Amino acid sequence: MNFPKYWARGRSGSFTSWRWSNSSVEEAQRAANEAANRLAAQFAQQGWNLNRYGYSDRPLREPVLQEMRNEAGDVAAVLTRNSYGCTVLNTARAMFVDVDLPGEKNSGKSSGWFASLFGQKQAPVDPAQAAIAKAEDFARRQAGWNWRIYRTPAGLRLLATHALFHPADSFSQAVFAAVDADPLYRKLCQTQECFRARLTPKPWRCEIRNPPGHWPYADRPSELAFAAWEAEYRGAIRDKASCRLVSEGNGRVHDELRPIIRLHDEFTRATSQLPLA
Repeated sequence: MNFPKYWARGRSGSFTSWRWSNSSVEEAQRAANEAANRLAAQFAQQGWNLNRYGYSDRPLREPVLQEMRNEAGDVAAVLTRNSYGCTVLNTARAMFVDVDLPGEKNSGKSSGWFASLFGQKQAPVDPAQAAIAKAEDFARRQAGWNWRIYRTPAGLRLLATHALFHPADSFSQAVFAAVDADPLYRKLCQTQECFRARLTPKPWRCEIRNPPGHWPYADRPSELAFAAWEAEYRGAIRDKASCRLVSEGNGRVHDELRPIIRLHDEFTRATSQLPLA
């Protein structure tokens, strides 16, 4: 898993750049300064045509909150905090798959229009049920495969419970494609060298603002401002769930995945009847 311990921000004129290191903040600062200088030089030569990279092309700047190790002592999972304050589960070998669904607003409109044109009535397709059916069909065609399926506010979360996987290898990428995983999620798994699942609700779904600033915080007042926001956030998510368990499939579970499933379901409140956020 790719979560660097040290981060620093470099500045060159009006340009800034964050860089990272697992050795020291000084090394991160040198890299950040060099990157900011390169960015300023590129702008001087190319103007606004300079190359810019999306966040999925580099490690995520997230603090590690907790580690979970397997019986061999290897890190099996880490909890991090993302840029909008949510706790995220990152797993080395537990395959989570994020499947987004088309919005309810446009669901079924096209097929209904054609049906009316030819004087036929056709029930609109439920995108969630269609995605679940596709995941279940995939599982039936793979020997011994099992999905644990969750409903999220924007789609589905699939967890393969029967075996362990590598997030960046070609087989995992083929599975992502087969079940229509979110393209950004696929890229993120490769870059971060892990699978990811958000455990706590997004703040705007709980009617509170995003956190002030981003980690690592510039000074003590910034840390205190985040702590105040976090207290508000914890109160706002108290009566919300992040996902809801839909199916346990055939129930087959690899022993190493049992503690990860427990942690995931407790954090997300997946077996409660609380509203999703």
